[in-house]
Amino acid sequence: MENHGEDGRGKGLKEGKGEEEEVMGSSLTMERVAAAKQFIESHYKAHMKLIQERKQRRSVLERRLASSDVPEEEQINIIKDLERKETEYMRLKRHKICVDDFENLTIIGRGAFGEVRLCRERLSGNIYAMKKLKKSEMLSRGQVEHVRAERNLLAEVDSHFIVKLYYSFQDDEYLYLIMEYLPGGDMMTLLMREETLTETVAKFYVAQSVLAIESIHKHNYIHRDIKPDNLILDINGHMKLSDFGLCKPLDCSNLAAINQHRAVNYERLKESMDVDESCPNYEHVKHWKSSLEQLQQWQKSRRTLAFSTVGTPDYIAPEVLLKKGYGMECDWWSLGAIMYEMLVGYPPFYSDDPITTCRKIVHWKNHLKFPEEARLTPEAKDLISRMLSDVDHRLGTNGAAEIKAHPWFKDVEWDKLYEMEAAFKPEVNGELDTQNFMKFDEVDPPKPTRTGSGMSRKLLLTPKDLSFVGYTYKNFDAIKAARHSFDTERGALSKHSSTNSILSDSGVDYSNIPAENSETQMHASPGDVMSQ
Repeated sequence: MENHGEDGRGKGLKEGKGEEEEVMGSSLTMERVAAAKQFIESHYKAHMKLIQERKQRRSVLERRLASSDVPEEEQINIIKDLERKETEYMRLKRHKICVDDFENLTIIGRGAFGEVRLCRERLSGNIYAMKKLKKSEMLSRGQVEHVRAERNLLAEVDSHFIVKLYYSFQDDEYLYLIMEYLPGGDMMTLLMREETLTETVAKFYVAQSVLAIESIHKHNYIHRDIKPDNLILDINGHMKLSDFGLCKPLDCSNLAAINQHRAVNYERLKESMDVDESCPNYEHVKHWKSSLEQLQQWQKSRRTLAFSTVGTPDYIAPEVLLKKGYGMECDWWSLGAIMYEMLVGYPPFYSDDPITTCRKIVHWKNHLKFPEEARLTPEAKDLISRMLSDVDHRLGTNGAAEIKAHPWFKDVEWDKLYEMEAAFKPEVNGELDTQNFMKFDEVDPPKPTRTGSGMSRKLLLTPKDLSFVGYTYKNFDAIKAARHSFDTERGALSKHSSTNSILSDSGVDYSNIPAENSETQMHASPGDVMSQ
């Protein structure tokens, strides 16, 4: 009888386990069906849109050529050039792009979730910046929505003010973003080298930052991580905004509000910060003897942070730290902190530990001070003070036009900022030059670990398989980029030698179609926008 009891229990356990695996298998099947349905619908929509927008590109080009002074024979050549590129683009869309299509070169950036390195496309020889993110890290740290938002923003926003995305794709372990390489380095490196900028130079880059931030706000995205590290200079010294790994669509930005009068638990402030999961808690807070001492300490710690995967809260708005409801205005706070650093030499709420920095930001009214030796003009002080203020009174809360109208920008020609000579000209010697970026050591990738087999393995891999459906993207500009070289960026391409140059010279550039007809809306792969 006892054996029969044990057999019954064993049989029951096996049946229970079988039922559990059946339920898990059924759930997995349903997820796959949903993913397949999403992919097919996206594929069909993208295909229909591709046909329509290919016609639209042709129509827009013909219309613009008709109103230009380009000779008829040259117009015919330009249209043929477009037709050839459309054919190449269709061929590109059929090609399954993968990491083997690129030759890995120098690492130019490293973060908590991955790295950025220079790479060369084997077929075209084009040089790009490759951002590589580990899927398992994205899943385990809850970064899937951020990854989707970053990819969607780069695919949707066609702007000269942000870094251009050419391809996005994935393999079993990683997500890849192939972007334009801007060899001028980032604002952080420039500030480390120069310590402070004159108001003239600072004004140029703050103004370009305003345009960049405005361009993503117009598409209802919040960056949430505006800092010098993410302001990149191109070969001519013009600035573009990059790294949208913490961006959010506006409708996802409102977080649960807390009681404004509740005491803040600074020990847990780090839990509210998306950029830092390992803030140390220092018992002793250093009080600076002078602004010079503070500047020296900031320069020292800045170099350490450059090699660290741990972020800094110096540019984060107080409402973000407190997890209060927030919107686009949090990006203007960050720009105010950057402007302060450009002119003074260190961020306004800097301390030698991040928790104290958080305290200062939350109680900014008691800590925002301008050292006399910085000799800021009254207009510069006023602009910084009006961006580093509470949300209700912060400049930019009602749109970028408020900031543009400030007296500090009275001599800025906003429409010509990217046409004029840049305030700073970086030294760049060749298309593979990385001298304007920090140097990073190569790190051998970890060896793959065994993940089990059978149903447990399938379930473990399911999130990696299904969470990033529709991630692939191919930009029509990738075809045009194949015609451009390092010298092209310098302006050495002969006039009227191709569709790109003739249209650029004549003002008839089909890459600058208005937003509703933007090429980024025309050339995405199936799943142009990843579902949220």
